[in-house]
Amino acid sequence: MKLNTRIQLSVMMFLEFFVWGAWFVTLGTFLAKNLNATGLETASVFSTQSYGAIIAPFIVGLIADKYFNAERILGVLHLLGAFLMYQMYNAESVSVFYPYVFGYMVGYMPTLALVNSVSFRQMNNPEKEFSSIRVWGTIGWIVAGLTISYVFKWDSEANIGAGMLKNTFAMAGIASLLLGLFSFTLPKTPPVKDKNQKDSIGSILGLEAISLLKSKNFLIFFISSILICIPLAFYYQNAHPFLEQTGLENPTGKMTIGQISEAAFILLLPVFFSKFGFKKTIMVGMLAWAVRYTLFAYGNADTLSFMLLLGIALHGICYDFFFVSGQIYTDAQAGEKYKSAAQGLVTLATYGVGMLIGFWVAGFISDYYKANPVENIWRMIWLIPAGIAVVVWLLFMALFRDSKKEAAPGSIKHAA
Repeated sequence: MKLNTRIQLSVMMFLEFFVWGAWFVTLGTFLAKNLNATGLETASVFSTQSYGAIIAPFIVGLIADKYFNAERILGVLHLLGAFLMYQMYNAESVSVFYPYVFGYMVGYMPTLALVNSVSFRQMNNPEKEFSSIRVWGTIGWIVAGLTISYVFKWDSEANIGAGMLKNTFAMAGIASLLLGLFSFTLPKTPPVKDKNQKDSIGSILGLEAISLLKSKNFLIFFISSILICIPLAFYYQNAHPFLEQTGLENPTGKMTIGQISEAAFILLLPVFFSKFGFKKTIMVGMLAWAVRYTLFAYGNADTLSFMLLLGIALHGICYDFFFVSGQIYTDAQAGEKYKSAAQGLVTLATYGVGMLIGFWVAGFISDYYKANPVENIWRMIWLIPAGIAVVVWLLFMALFRDSKKEAAPGSIKHAA
């Protein structure tokens, strides 16, 4: 790959995830403090990510793969996103905010696939080249969080009270505008879809891989993936408000520890696959969710602040050891014919259905304890998803059986 192309793709990835990290991490706190949102209203806003994940395959499968260059669609979607971010910045109520964030997520979620498409098409050896490009996305997310906490300090108690947190949407909008314009300078990535191949809703959503569910092991994994997304949603929806209300200084910046951890632990996956196999590796990921939420439940921003920081740092194990391992397992089980369809099916189930359920459960639990106060509301809010994670862990341990067809360590290349 030419150096100029490598730089272009790295900048693209940096901005792609800078945009997301610039507003999504602090969204829960913004909704509660700036827009006085209830738990279910907050769940409704966060659920737009799931709706976007469900709708995204149609945009990528029916438009990007067939009619227009990927980099051009990427540019248009981010320019539209910049406008919607400006509208979110100006919104003064949840009812006004919601349609703009819904439109934004429907436009943003497809870009996650588009940046990968643009990248892969420029590579001769994606297995070796992609990780060094994708890591700039993680760096972009980290820089966004550090900028909020340590440069502008928008997440300090005083600035949140002054309504400064809405500036995150302005920052994200500016970055989206830059990426939108920059996208038109990216290497041309025209569609390569076979004109004789007919599109169907089933193929676009990955439903062609539904036959994989005939395997008991894959069915157990599939159901577990949906269920584990319920506690995952609690983290996205409640972690920042919890850390801010607990009194942890610079919560947005400290939450970037999770992304640093994610980048580090993915390097350990081949070791775990080689030594322990798929089942034990994925069980570690499941159990880590329970441990993380228990640490949140009993930690504080004073003498036990290390428990909060350790809970944040567990993000790498929580995400990589379950979701990335799951992607590898799915790839190995699907076979050549259904590889893409299987990944689409699992993504639809997790980020679509699973997290949609999770956001609403988290919102209901938050509202319930606000209406029925207990001595430590946050402790109860965190112990519930911890319990769910333990139940999923026990079910998976009891029902999933090791198989000779499990992903081999070499399959780690597909995690990118």
